Amino acid sequence: MGQITVEKNVGGIEGLCVITPAVHGDSRGYFMETYSQRDMAQAGLDIPFVQDNQSMSVKGVLRGLHFQKQYPQTKLVRAIRGSVFDVAVDLRANSPTYGKWHGELLTEENKKQFLIPKGFAHGFLVLSDTAEFCYKCDDFYHPNDEGGLAWNDPSIGIQWPEVTGQYPGSASAAGYTLSDGTPLTLSEKDQKWLCLQDTFQFK
Repeated sequence: MGQITVEKNVGGIEGLCVITPAVHGDSRGYFMETYSQRDMAQAGLDIPFVQDNQSMSVKGVLRGLHFQKQYPQTKLVRAIRGSVFDVAVDLRANSPTYGKWHGELLTEENKKQFLIPKGFAHGFLVLSDTAEFCYKCDDFYHPNDEGGLAWNDPSIGIQWPEVTGQYPGSASAAGYTLSDGTPLTLSEKDQKWLCLQDTFQFK
């Protein structure tokens, strides 16, 4: 399969994939192919990515959980600096794993990529002092199309590493820290999302 290995249906959730590139290194450094449409297609992942995004965040920042309402996106995500815990939550109405989550540690050292299909909420927590995060999308950004879920929804039960604190009945970050005392930081918007049962009515 060329320059990648693909683990499919990770966490027992259909469609989630972890992709690990072949890294060629010596005393000078390393080289790797970060994306090959040919290798992806050979793995059965023929996805027409149209946009690349990149963000930088500091330790303790949690972004999510986000989804697109009318224009869902498949995302291929990775950390190019630092480390993040990346999470996907299955929101597909007829999926046997609806409401289930899976998380992957993505770091500049392990160079793993996490493929998240349409129909999932997505978020990540920064565990290093800083992290740079890149992702490919198969649709363009559409303003005002973003939805979200409470990152700490007890019905989903995401086990965010190093996070300590008591659920306050909302998505507020108040009182939450990492194990070293770093405050958990969320945007104002991300602290207002509701839980799964309050967001979707078909289940």
